[in-house]
Amino acid sequence: PDNVIGVRAIGEVDDDDYEDVFAPAIEDRLTRHDKIRLLYVLGEEFTGYGDGAAWEDVKLGVTTFNSYERMAIVTDSESVRRTIKAFGWLIPGDVQVFHLDGIVAATVWITD
Repeated sequence: PDNVIGVRAIGEVDDDDYEDVFAPAIEDRLTRHDKIRLLYVLGEEFTGYGDGAAWEDVKLGVTTFNSYERMAIVTDSESVRRTIKAFGWLIPGDVQVFHLDGIVAATVWITD
């Protein structure tokens, strides 16, 4: 659906990825929808966040804070899973964390 953004992180996510890919995709969808849904896959190819990525994530989160209806985070990274479970309640909207083998369930949940 047009209100869903799907992102797969490959390699190291850096500040340019936020500025060149992530933020423009979100801003584009928000021109057409009041609330959007995000499917964010951090698969085996994901190696971590580079310098500046955390700051870009914070900036994007602040500017789009109330814009999410649902977020599905798909990852087997225990550190990411713990962080989302610890702080996900701060994000308005529904946030679910799925293991990589649950990508089909995540896709169904985010598009349902």
